[in-house]
Parts: sequence; structure tokens; C-alpha cells
Amino acid sequence: MSSTRPSPIAPTVDFDRDGVQHGFLRLPYSRDDSAWGSVMIPICVIRNGKGPAALLSGGNHGDEYEGPLALYDLARTLDPKQVSGTVIIVPAMNYPAFRAGTRTSPIDKGNMNRSFPGRPDGTVTEKIADYFQRELLPRADIVFDFHSGGKTLDFVPFCAAHTLPDKALEQKAFDAVAAFAAPFSMRMIEIDAVGMYDTAAEEMGKVFVSTELGGGGTSRAQTVRIARHGILNVLRHAGIVAGAVERGKTQWLDMPSGDCFSFAEDDGMIETMVDLGEPVEDGAVLARIHSTGRTGVAPQEIRAKMSGMLAARHFPGLVKAGDCAAVVAVHV
Repeated sequence: MSSTRPSPIAPTVDFDRDGVQHGFLRLPYSRDDSAWGSVMIPICVIRNGKGPAALLSGGNHGDEYEGPLALYDLARTLDPKQVSGTVIIVPAMNYPAFRAGTRTSPIDKGNMNRSFPGRPDGTVTEKIADYFQRELLPRADIVFDFHSGGKTLDFVPFCAAHTLPDKALEQKAFDAVAAFAAPFSMRMIEIDAVGMYDTAAEEMGKVFVSTELGGGGTSRAQTVRIARHGILNVLRHAGIVAGAVERGKTQWLDMPSGDCFSFAEDDGMIETMVDLGEPVEDGAVLARIHSTGRTGVAPQEIRAKMSGMLAARHFPGLVKAGDCAAVVAVHV
């Protein structure tokens, strides 16, 4: 079976050595312009004796930037004397996608967050997922994966964890969310959890925390500040980095059901009728989709299926049938 095969990825760092190491996860990748080429995924390991371990990642999707900005900075500045345990930092998990500025890999079109548990003899994306599944996740006590909306969505900035059958694990995750102290904190459900990094970590019993910190395929000064401040708070909360958690005001939100999500049913030009963070009433028009093929056609109205707050919206001006148009969350 392929699962018994060793990973082709070779780390240039020693996960059990104290100090700061900057290196790579080297994945052989033969291509037209390099017969014995490799994908070189940057990694940093900061270790100081025994203690809990954190696995931190950004760039799971390559067009989301708050995580990489915060984590490249953390890898450069975190003092190992302040660490008790281990911090493993992979700023750009799907490195080919990150280099291309795309959600999925330009090599194999792989969506990293739908590729777990991966395969050591699979595509490039599946090989990276397999290495995280078998080599990195087992080392971690807490797993933090940064996300934002990428090029197609925009979110109010929130930190999130999932509602889980294991309520003790769920509470540990929500405690870490509270420590991150984003403007919003979300109790999250997923509409498609199969193959997700989140699911892989949670099935191993790991504390898993994530974010959605804006979007539009860029970052803002505010969202990067939230990311940098929040990840240090989480490491302090976990007892890995010295110092007290710097708590701030956060508003708790919940995504209680699939009714939170609204999808476009036609192609066209989207007109957002409610801005992010504004209140929404059940039945209110969240967006209108205008036909661009001819004049004289009434726009399709997308209505809320519940009351709450607009937490996310489609970002580009053009939309396709099946695209997520809006997400409504409720205040807890």
C-alpha cells in the first residue's frame, strides 16, 4: 500500500535539535527546466528543551497573505530563549501556489485543503499533504493554520475553531481562539470538510485553530497586525512562549447551520446590498446578480435564510453560478 512508502520529502532541519534552524522541506520534482529539480518549501524550527509543540502554517491557499506575512516575521524575530518547547513554522504550505499567487497549485491544480491525508506517491500537492499528515502533525500539540478569503471572498477578521463531537477538545480549541483575540471569534462549521487539513488534525486529537482575516487576494495593515499579535497570544496561551496573553475585546459569532451560506445560481455581475459587519434580517436581500448578456433582464436576488451579521461576501465584481455569494453568522 502507498501509505507504507516513505515520504519523498527530505527536511534540511533537525526537529529534535535546540536553537533556531531555517531550512527547507525539499521535494524532488522533475520538470522541463530542471531534470533533477526540487520544490523547496521554507521551514523554521525554534526549539528550547522539552515542552509542548506548535505547528504554524500559512499559504495553505496561495492567494492568502496575512499568514505568510506574520509567520515569515515570527520565524525571523522569535527569541528561542522565550520558548519552552518547539515551534515549527511553515509560512507557505502550498509553496507552488504561493509562488504563483493562486488558490491551487499551478503544477497539479491541487487544493491543499482538500488533499489530506495525501499520498507519498501522488501529485506534488498530495506529497506535501502526506508529509504534514505523517511527519509534522504527529509532532504537534496545537496546530494553527492561517486563512483569509483569497481572491474570491472577503471576511470580517475572525479567528475560528470547529464544533466537534469531542467537547473537551472543542473547548481547548475555543480557549485558543479566545486567546488569539481577533475582533471576531467564530464557532465554525464546514460545508465541505472531506480532505481538509483541519479534519486531519482534529481526527488525530490535535487542538486546531484557524482564521479568516479579510481577503480579496491581498492584505491590509489591520489584518496583518491582527495576525502578528494573535499568533504570539496563542503561543503564550499554550505555554510555549513566555509572557502573558494580551487580551482584547472580541465578538463571538456562530455558524449554526448550512443556512449561513448563500450561493449564486446564475453567472453575472454581483451587487452587494449589505456591507461586511452590518446586521442582516431573515429574508433580506444580500446581493443582486445582474445579467450581462442583454439589457432589460431583472437581477436575481439572493436573500438571507437567517438573521445575523454579514460575515463574508463574494469579492470580484463578476460571479459564476455556484459561487458563494454571502455568509451570515449570528452573534453568540
